[in-house]
Amino acid sequence: MKQFFTLLAMLCIAGTTHVLGQVTTSTIQGEVTDTKGDPLPGATIVATHVPSGTRYGVTARTDGRFTLPNLRVGGPYVVTAALTGFQQKEATIEELKLAQRFTQNFSLEDATTTLGEVTVLYDASGILNSTRTGAASNITRQQIASLPTITRSAADYTRLVPMSAEGGSFAGRNDQFNNYSLDGTIFNNPFGLDAATPGGQADAQPVSLDAIDQINVAIAPYDVTQTGFTGAAVNAVTKSGTNSWRGTVFGFYRNKDMLGDKVEDTEVTRGDLRQLQTGFAIGGPIIRINCLFLPTWKSNAVLTSAPISWPAAARRDQTFPGYWRPIWNLFPAF
Repeated sequence: MKQFFTLLAMLCIAGTTHVLGQVTTSTIQGEVTDTKGDPLPGATIVATHVPSGTRYGVTARTDGRFTLPNLRVGGPYVVTAALTGFQQKEATIEELKLAQRFTQNFSLEDATTTLGEVTVLYDASGILNSTRTGAASNITRQQIASLPTITRSAADYTRLVPMSAEGGSFAGRNDQFNNYSLDGTIFNNPFGLDAATPGGQADAQPVSLDAIDQINVAIAPYDVTQTGFTGAAVNAVTKSGTNSWRGTVFGFYRNKDMLGDKVEDTEVTRGDLRQLQTGFAIGGPIIRINCLFLPTWKSNAVLTSAPISWPAAARRDQTFPGYWRPIWNLFPAF
């Protein structure tokens, strides 16, 4: 019995180490001061995720600084800072990107002072950022929804990273040296075959593209929490339901008529090809704020035939009979 509990404890520690090695959330940090610039310890900071109503709260430390970690990606967020004797301030953050450390400072005015309206403009698009730990790129939900994709896989979007290359290579490394994670869970190919993720050799995706919220690609970060790779850490997080009912549906079809048949002056045998991709996603509240869900479903059916040349004596070309290869993917998210 003692050996059993020892083994269980070791497994828990190992599992925790893997979880800490992935990035699945964002952080809001900042400082609360008065109009003179003096820190205001004890100020209450509350961040509310508007689509779901989720609230995160923290109290400013003795130096007036605060940190709100482990926030879900996306937005918008409404952040408020309040302290007895001072006027409450509110700020809106349109979107939090995966692994981002967003800085939001507050300057609270004395409650007895009445001032006119003050407009604060914040530019968060700067390239230089002291909170970054290395070269990283974010693919947002808007980019996933608007940019074209052929295979409906994350690989169509990680090509946006300047240091990416053909075949899922980053920084010149083979894709087998990358680390793929989904909501903190390792999604690498455990057998070390040609495909970097499970199902890749069958042209299948481990999760439907409609279930992915954001993708972060980090290359050589100076961060001890991200380990286990020498190419890139590709971290993806999935969507969750909101307090409103929303859904999507899609269908894509292609055949050999959409493929080229000549490379320069050389004709290419196309064979037969028919591919139909369909899927849907629907999300909403089971219990408002407390229990939300977003299941997705995807199907990829392919009819292919491989051209084969018979001996010259036969004087004919034949092909293998075509076959349907359906792939289904059901992904529940809460």
